[in-house]
Amino acid sequence: MTTQEILKQAKEAKTTLMLAAAADRNNALVKMAEALIKPEHTGKILEASRLDLEAAKGVISDVMLDRLLLNTERIQAMTDGILEVVQLEDPVGKVISETVRPNGMIIRKTAVPMGLIAIIYESRPNVTSDAAALAIKSGNACVLRGGREAWRTCYAIVEAMRTGLAAAGLPEAAVSLIEDTTRESAKELMTAEGYVDLLIPRGGKGLIRTCVEQATVPCIQTGTGICHIYVDRAADLEMAVRIVSNAKTSRPSVCNAAEVCLVHREIAGSFLPMLRQELCDRRMEAGLPPVELRLDGKAASVIPGTPAGEEDFDTEFLDYIMAVKVTDSLEEAAAHINAHSTGHSEAVVTEDTEAAARFTAAVDSAAVYVNVSTRFTDGGEFGLGCEMGISTQKLHARGPMGLAELCTYKYIIEGNGQIR
Repeated sequence: MTTQEILKQAKEAKTTLMLAAAADRNNALVKMAEALIKPEHTGKILEASRLDLEAAKGVISDVMLDRLLLNTERIQAMTDGILEVVQLEDPVGKVISETVRPNGMIIRKTAVPMGLIAIIYESRPNVTSDAAALAIKSGNACVLRGGREAWRTCYAIVEAMRTGLAAAGLPEAAVSLIEDTTRESAKELMTAEGYVDLLIPRGGKGLIRTCVEQATVPCIQTGTGICHIYVDRAADLEMAVRIVSNAKTSRPSVCNAAEVCLVHREIAGSFLPMLRQELCDRRMEAGLPPVELRLDGKAASVIPGTPAGEEDFDTEFLDYIMAVKVTDSLEEAAAHINAHSTGHSEAVVTEDTEAAARFTAAVDSAAVYVNVSTRFTDGGEFGLGCEMGISTQKLHARGPMGLAELCTYKYIIEGNGQIR
């Protein structure tokens, strides 16, 4: 089926979704979740994942292969994510504000679905179920355009979920997968005026830049994650080591993994050897991949590592690599972050509450943490069930995008014959 044919069917389905009752949408989500774990569908998904992984070996890194992998546990997690969305408050029809004018006219600002949402994403097949669940819950139809390397898996997931939609009496076209994996289909979605009400790209820097520059439909800029952790002079150093280690190594291939560590010069002599021991020596002893530390001149005078190049503080590594810089002050660290960050997530480790307040005020990113790992920037961790993406822009949506961000609003005005 061509991209235009898919868009046409999805547009027809969106009206049904926009008018569907909350109970019907929730029932559809339950049926979709049940379909994913039916043996016949799980088997097809696992086989598709195996084929995608075989084709990707030697083409993408081992770290990125982990993003591509689906197993029984991850399929169950996808199912659980859908069911968590069922339990969330229905956003459709929520009255955001209400005003009664002097003439008796009542004005209600009311949340309504966007309509048809297009999502372009790369090698994370679990995005397929997250995006579909959030779209259906918020009364939207969605058109998914997964990456070529994960297409078989995405197709198997969508086919399973569409059986759930049909069983619930909602149109299967409400969740659609683009069949063309060439760049042409992405361009068609970017310029699908009259069909796509909102475009959300999820992927690398190149994809997001292309969408922002070329889209003629409304587009939300989601985040590449050059995330920073600043270790202040008043930090608990052992806590700082734990936080940096978690933020870098728990899953380095995701956008909320830390890529840069900034260290105050007064504690660099004590902290950097501790950090190197944790990220390099102990990991090697445990048979785990060590982190390559790319050091600026001041950091390199304290510990051994790779000299940092010009691009290292502007790179989303998505790997066991971390750039390290020593700063003279919190203000210098904040200025560095604002100059080099993608606006995703930053953290400060400090026991000084005044320093924490200065950092959170100065740093201009979607999520700013105090004594917490950046790995929590996630819809599920924020209590949103799951997420459509992490918005790094400031208009309409910022940070993890849940149900509220998939709605727009309209003003509904009631009166009893008022005229102007």
